[in-house]
This record gives sequence, structure tokens and C-alpha cells, in this order.
Amino acid sequence: MLKEPMVGISGASGTLVFREDVRPTDCRDIARIVRSSGFFSEEEVTVAVELAGERLEKGIGSGYRFLFAELFGGVVGYTCFGPIPCTQSSYDLYWIAVHNDFRHLSVGRQLLGRSEEIIAKYGGHRIYVETSSRVIYRPTRQFYTACGYAENVVLEDYYAPGDGKVIYVKVMDASTKAVKNDSSSNRKNAAASMTNWRS
Repeated sequence: MLKEPMVGISGASGTLVFREDVRPTDCRDIARIVRSSGFFSEEEVTVAVELAGERLEKGIGSGYRFLFAELFGGVVGYTCFGPIPCTQSSYDLYWIAVHNDFRHLSVGRQLLGRSEEIIAKYGGHRIYVETSSRVIYRPTRQFYTACGYAENVVLEDYYAPGDGKVIYVKVMDASTKAVKNDSSSNRKNAAASMTNWRS
């Protein structure tokens, strides 16, 4: 596990701990974190939980990788990402979410930065992330821009009339030695790729 000193919402110092292994209790924590934003439907919450369940069932063969951030003994945020089938070195960032009580503590930035390091380690070169064009998602889009992601394309009315899909991309520095990965599984791409971030 990787650790990073932090100051909690009450001002008490804590240590942010990162782990990649997925545990059965993570399904409950993912649901709690995603619901805390108040942005997502129960259908979207179900999809987020299902991805962790698939990883628990199939292991790395599921095509999903996770990174969890723990603070004060509990999970406060996570990412879910994986190689895009039929590409040489492209990855999708499916979910990045931080519990609403722990926003503005840079947990999201640290999760994203460490996820990028993991992707680079496994040979990833381009990371794609998708989000909504609605005004309520403006902070999300600003977050990606601030983290070095460039707007690649906008698909108007993709999710619903007036709700387009905005796709961002970040080209990674390919300096880390690649590790062979398995990208053979079929994924729930359309539902998972709302790419949900709250930090």
C-alpha cells in the first residue's frame, strides 16, 4: 500500500492509503461514494458496483483495474480503468469518484495521478475519459483540463437532448516499462464511461 499524509475535514491529520486489490466490501463502499454526490441515478450506481463485482469474479481477466483511497480507516474515493479492446495502448478511465464529505482535499487529483502511473506501468499511452456536457458537470470538465486532459470531441445530445458526451484524452509519457495486459473481455463501456468524478 502507498501512503500519503493528509489533513482531514475536521483538521485532524490522517494518512491517505492507496491500494489496488478489490475486496468484497468495496462494492458497498463504491455505492456509498457514488450516491454521495447526488448526481447519479440508481441505474448508474448499479453499474459502478457491477464493475467491482465483475473484477471480484473474474480477476484481472475482467479487464477492469481499480485504485482505492482510504482515509481514517474508510474508503473515501476510487478509480476504475482498463485497456480498451482492439487498441495497442489506449485506456479508458471509467469511474473516478470521491465521497462528497472529502471533497477539496485533493483526493481526486492524487487518485488520478496514481492511476495514470499504473496505466503507464502497464504500457498505456493514451487515456480517454468521458463526461456530460451539462452545466452541472462543469467542475468535472475543469478538473480534467487542470490535470492535463484535452477536449477531444463533443457528441451532441448523446445521453439525452441537451446532454452531450464530452471526450477528453491525455497522452502519457511512455517512459515506464510496459507490462503485458489482457484486454479481451467485453465491457459495459457505454454505461460505465459516464466517467464520474466528484472531488
